[in-house]
Amino acid sequence: MFMGEFLHTIDSKGRLIIPAKFRDALGDKFITTKGLDNCLFLYPESEWLILEEKLKKLPFSQPNARSFVRFFYSGAAECEFDKQGRILLPANLREYAALEKDVVVVGVMNRIEIWDSQRWNDYSTQAQNSYEQAAESLVDLGI
Repeated sequence: MFMGEFLHTIDSKGRLIIPAKFRDALGDKFITTKGLDNCLFLYPESEWLILEEKLKKLPFSQPNARSFVRFFYSGAAECEFDKQGRILLPANLREYAALEKDVVVVGVMNRIEIWDSQRWNDYSTQAQNSYEQAAESLVDLGI
């Protein structure tokens, strides 16, 4: 399980150090793709395969399902660590998430999210304001 929030920087070549506690759980190879809310998602291969099986079951006849799968897979890239524990984020993914220098690496259960620092701050402020309302609505789901 991934959890926690870490501040990092991307170097001029697009490389990012992933926190040591996340590297072991990600494994040697993992998948990076376009996430929701204009961040990036990183999945260990095992989690990616689970997600892939679920996405295969989406109804091909529904435009929303086709659109989501296309967008999600078009941004997907297999990544691995260099000897310094860095990953090279592809340019198209850095552009999608507006990642230039300061980023926040966030652990979210079965995945890691990478956010532009300012976007994360804005999102966190908004989410904090609705945190209690969200918790109340989750009660209906048995949480």
